[in-house]
Amino acid sequence: MEQKKFDYNSFIGMILLGAIMLWYFNTNKPADLEEVSKEQVTDTTTTITKQNTVSKETEFYENDSIKQIAFQNKLGAFAQSAITGTEGTTVIQNSLVKLTIDNKGGQIVEALIKNYKTYDSLPLHMIKDNNSSFNINFGTTDNRILNTKDLFFEPTYTKNGDNQVLSMKLKVSETQYLEYRYEMKPKKYMVDFSVRSQGLNSVINSSNPINLDWTLNGYRHEKSIRTENTMYSYYYYKTEGEVDYLNAGKSEIANDVDWVFYQQHFFSSSLLTDTPFNNATVTSTDLVNDEEIDTVFTKKYELKTPLALSAGELNYNMKWYYGPSDYNLLKKYEGTDLEETADLGWGIFGFLNKTIFYPVFNFLKGFLGNFGLIIILMTIVVRIIMSPLVYKSYLSSAKMKVIRPELTALNEKYPGKENAMKRQQETMAIQRKAGVSMMSGCIPALLQMPVFFALFKFFPTNLALRQESFLWAPDLSSYDTIFTLPFSIPFYGNHVSLFPILASIAIFFYMKMNQSQQANMQAPPQEGMPDMSKMMKYMIYFSPIMMLFFFNNYASSLSLYYFTSNLLTIAIMLIIKNFVIDEDKIHAQIEENKKRPEKAKSKFRQRIDDAMKQAQEQQAKQQKKK
Repeated sequence: MEQKKFDYNSFIGMILLGAIMLWYFNTNKPADLEEVSKEQVTDTTTTITKQNTVSKETEFYENDSIKQIAFQNKLGAFAQSAITGTEGTTVIQNSLVKLTIDNKGGQIVEALIKNYKTYDSLPLHMIKDNNSSFNINFGTTDNRILNTKDLFFEPTYTKNGDNQVLSMKLKVSETQYLEYRYEMKPKKYMVDFSVRSQGLNSVINSSNPINLDWTLNGYRHEKSIRTENTMYSYYYYKTEGEVDYLNAGKSEIANDVDWVFYQQHFFSSSLLTDTPFNNATVTSTDLVNDEEIDTVFTKKYELKTPLALSAGELNYNMKWYYGPSDYNLLKKYEGTDLEETADLGWGIFGFLNKTIFYPVFNFLKGFLGNFGLIIILMTIVVRIIMSPLVYKSYLSSAKMKVIRPELTALNEKYPGKENAMKRQQETMAIQRKAGVSMMSGCIPALLQMPVFFALFKFFPTNLALRQESFLWAPDLSSYDTIFTLPFSIPFYGNHVSLFPILASIAIFFYMKMNQSQQANMQAPPQEGMPDMSKMMKYMIYFSPIMMLFFFNNYASSLSLYYFTSNLLTIAIMLIIKNFVIDEDKIHAQIEENKKRPEKAKSKFRQRIDDAMKQAQEQQAKQQKKK
């Protein structure tokens, strides 16, 4: 058999085939592996994402279940409100006021009074930045104590004609809830507010007290925090049909409370109720300890009162008022007595302001837009009305001046303490025959005092004067400043006001003129008795200085009034003295009166004479014993 030979062609072909395969693997393996690697990584990421998604979804449902259990344990029947509740606010507003109500607590978290600014030209807020809290605390039948301020209400905004209605519901279910209902009317500060529950008679524990708690830290709004806080910010409330007030640092328990009124000088926050509160605790706290540091808040106002259930449900119709403390506005709310919170003074002072000064001021306001001129015109009207009293007082002074020589001679005739009673009897006899009475000079002055004190209340509390300028004063409801001192003077302050300076100068000249008149009114000084003329000399200088210190921090409108009033009084006195009073005629009239038979004594006069006679006899007996 022929031996097979070596095939060189096959060998070369195998080598070429091997080379080709080596080239193929060396050029294609990295690309293939990279593609495979990419495919594997993509698949892994997708898997992780899916696994994480599934894991997160599983965790969410697990946490949601845990939350439900936690809220159920904490809130019981009201757990759903916390689970489904959302953060958010709703705004209702008209041309006068803007209220922002928070879902959490269903309460007002912002109350803005439009058309007014603070003393430093900022928006005027009664509520903002958590300075107020409205809460109802109640117990449940499963022995939990809850606070509405911590729970979420569901808002529903609707319209009732032109009225805006906001219903805030704290739900147990669709048919079981606690509702706060706000209804705002156009161009009204007063907002209807109701608190009622539905289907909660099996949820609310009637054996536990249900307490309403309304707290407000009053923001400072005016330039003088001392005046705003200490003189015109009060806690008013109507209890048992009477309006009462609370000073700072005090707390009272009141029954049959129709409303509470947190007054902050020109603006107020109030809660009124158709169903009176009983056993209500009202508290006022001063938040100003240092006027240099405590410049944000003035007072803290608190109301804590139990609410009563009716057939196991709450049903209270109330009203919110956030607006000006203006007498003209508040008196329109008939039947509420809110106008009594306008600090116009008590008794005769308040009567004068309500029946005379406000009508006159409102009348003048209808014709003039410059409130400084209105004050001046009002002062002229007041002084003209009071001028007969000035005339009467000056006439009495003139009569006393005429008979003064006789009284001086009487003192010389009956000298010494032992003749004091006799001297007094003769003095009264001379005055009676001449038709002169010491009271005829005092009564006109006394009758002017109610006007002085009434206007002392009228101008600083008149909202119409707030931020109205006149001459150099930018705000007639506050003090004017022409110079700021680098230090503070006790009882005076760290500023210089010009209107009080002018008023003090006018008072000085008025008292200087009036000194001679007062000297004529006084009988000649008797032995052992103080000389009143010397005291009057000191008062001429002391009174203007006291006025300067006292009025430096008061409303510039008040100083403007007193400055104008004293100038007019000086002018009236000069006219009476130079053109009306004739001392010669007065002297002739007195001489004529002396010739007339003395009138029969009144019973009162007779008792005085008898008493003086008895005192004189006792004095004579004592002198004999000595």
